[in-house]
Amino acid sequence: MQYTVKSTILGFEQVECVELYEIDELFSTLKSCDGSVSFTLVSPYVLREYSFDLPSAIRVLLDINENSKVVVYNIAVIQDPLEESCINFLAPLIFNQDNATMAQAVLDVKNHPGFGLAEPIKHFKAV
Repeated sequence: MQYTVKSTILGFEQVECVELYEIDELFSTLKSCDGSVSFTLVSPYVLREYSFDLPSAIRVLLDINENSKVVVYNIAVIQDPLEESCINFLAPLIFNQDNATMAQAVLDVKNHPGFGLAEPIKHFKAV
């Protein structure tokens, strides 16, 4: 499914449109519509307890309400072997499936001390 990027992905400000492809329950791929950028994403809820307050700016940008169908992913940096890969839990990607919009939220580490920028995937049982 294609999504309009409403708030930039950190370091990739030129990306305005992305396509999300689910690989399995854990992994997905996110590609820019022009094919210039690709990310491997993970569904955090498969790996761990993961909850945060969605910043109000993101809620407004994506027109999210209590009935919106929203999915959350985190960017992973894949390594060989896979167990050495890392996940960024402090900058989740938020997708509103109802209106095909997405944005990256940046969480404050002080409010989420249990989330890291580069947590090794080997620390989680689902892999």
